[in-house]
Amino acid sequence: MDTYNLTVLKYFILTGITDLPELQAPLFGLFLIIYMISVVGNLGLIILTKIDSRLQTPMYFFLRQLSLTDLGYSTAVGPKMLINFVADQPTISYIWCSVQLTFFSIFITTEVFILSAMAYDRYVAICHPLLYTIIMSQRLCHVLVAIPYLYSVFISLWTIIKIFTSSFCGHNIIRHFYCDSLPLILMLCSDTHEIKLIILIFATFNLISSLLVVSISYILILVSILRMNSSEGRHKAFSTCGSHLTVIVIFYGTLFFMYAQPKSIHSFETGQVASLFYTLVIPMLNPMIYSLRNQEVKQALNRKWKMCVNILFCWEPRPHSPLQDGADSCVLSGKQIICACAKGIL
Repeated sequence: MDTYNLTVLKYFILTGITDLPELQAPLFGLFLIIYMISVVGNLGLIILTKIDSRLQTPMYFFLRQLSLTDLGYSTAVGPKMLINFVADQPTISYIWCSVQLTFFSIFITTEVFILSAMAYDRYVAICHPLLYTIIMSQRLCHVLVAIPYLYSVFISLWTIIKIFTSSFCGHNIIRHFYCDSLPLILMLCSDTHEIKLIILIFATFNLISSLLVVSISYILILVSILRMNSSEGRHKAFSTCGSHLTVIVIFYGTLFFMYAQPKSIHSFETGQVASLFYTLVIPMLNPMIYSLRNQEVKQALNRKWKMCVNILFCWEPRPHSPLQDGADSCVLSGKQIICACAKGIL
């Protein structure tokens, strides 16, 4: 018994997505592609909204934070899941399990409130356009991001410390592809009433409070749009919040699908599919939605692409001739010559 308890404390066995050997390789390839697209897309948006001077607005500040949270919780789950596809035994150490659950909880909880902050930002932009720069100050934007992070760290550490300082017994098999709080609670020997109550209270508060902010914001936005006399103004207002509304519907729709089903029709397979969707697929979709539906993002991508092309192809470096063909000016810095092309791209 002592040896068995020591094994439980050393590692957990993750059952993963499927136990069929013939599906391991195809699923590994599929989720590797999904994860890589997610990383490239979210990192690309983070960098683009940081370096492009025309995207230095509150809307893109929150979009950068959304991409950061997407990248955070997908990375907390994705790499370990991919490793377990090719491992002889899909295990996760006791310490790494707690670390994975901590970071996943922090980023997924923060994302809920970042989406709420983005909804409030769209409300101010559409309903109070003349006061937008005054209301959505840099200080307020940082506060609207800092508070969710601090709150998420607090509740995540509280619940996870409660779980991992309790006694595990029975077996060390987690019926999931990552360390989630609910499967871990089922493995505890000690009384779990307090932990379940804490999770229920905070989960309910997170969902209701964030959804309330989103709902009120979009109700006021809709009222404001319907009062507009110009059809062009209505179209512009709808397009302004279209990408965010799409992300909201997908994110909250997945959560409701996963947690609001009656127990009689809820199955392990359904829960696995929903978990895969919001841990890996949604972080991949979000940057694609904001890139494909947002003209400003597409224009920024186009500007940066042209900038890179012009730097690479519009001149040939000549150490003894600073000015190059097709360039206004060049700056000699060490062994590198940086040219600004005459087309006004840089």
